[in-house]
Amino acid sequence: MRGFFIGRFQPFHAGHQSLVETIATEVDELVLGIGSADQSHTRHDPFTPGERIMMITKSLEPLDLTTYAVPIEDLNRNAVWVSHVQSMTPEFDVAYSNNPLVVRLFEEAGVEVRSTPMIRREQFEGSAVRERMSRGDRWEHLVPDPAVGVIEEIGGVERLQQVSESDSNGR
Repeated sequence: MRGFFIGRFQPFHAGHQSLVETIATEVDELVLGIGSADQSHTRHDPFTPGERIMMITKSLEPLDLTTYAVPIEDLNRNAVWVSHVQSMTPEFDVAYSNNPLVVRLFEEAGVEVRSTPMIRREQFEGSAVRERMSRGDRWEHLVPDPAVGVIEEIGGVERLQQVSESDSNGR
């Protein structure tokens, strides 16, 4: 069975890793939709889709799970969003999400949806990790080591700090 899980993965953090490990007990293959793939170099979305694919691929390497990371650009048309996702990904049998809108859209399209347990959501949340990076606080313990390596390789913290500065100055 093949599952689908979408996230922005800005960055791919330990909460995502834990969710994927849980999903891996139910599926043989997993499609990871890289949401907001048309966004990068902002405070909210600092990393490119390719950088996020690197974080995910390297972090999930040790799992006995076939994964496909697929960029999904924002469509901003909820009524056709599921068909957009399905046109961009390998076919899947079940979608995983806790987002009420995503759940509703998949259910309306006839796709089975399963919820996933939220692991220390307040700690493992992309915005909290990005805020720590932006302030120069410790963040590495919240992100899988391979993803930390990617962020360091691309100068991700420096990029986030720079775009945060320009965002806050109205530029």
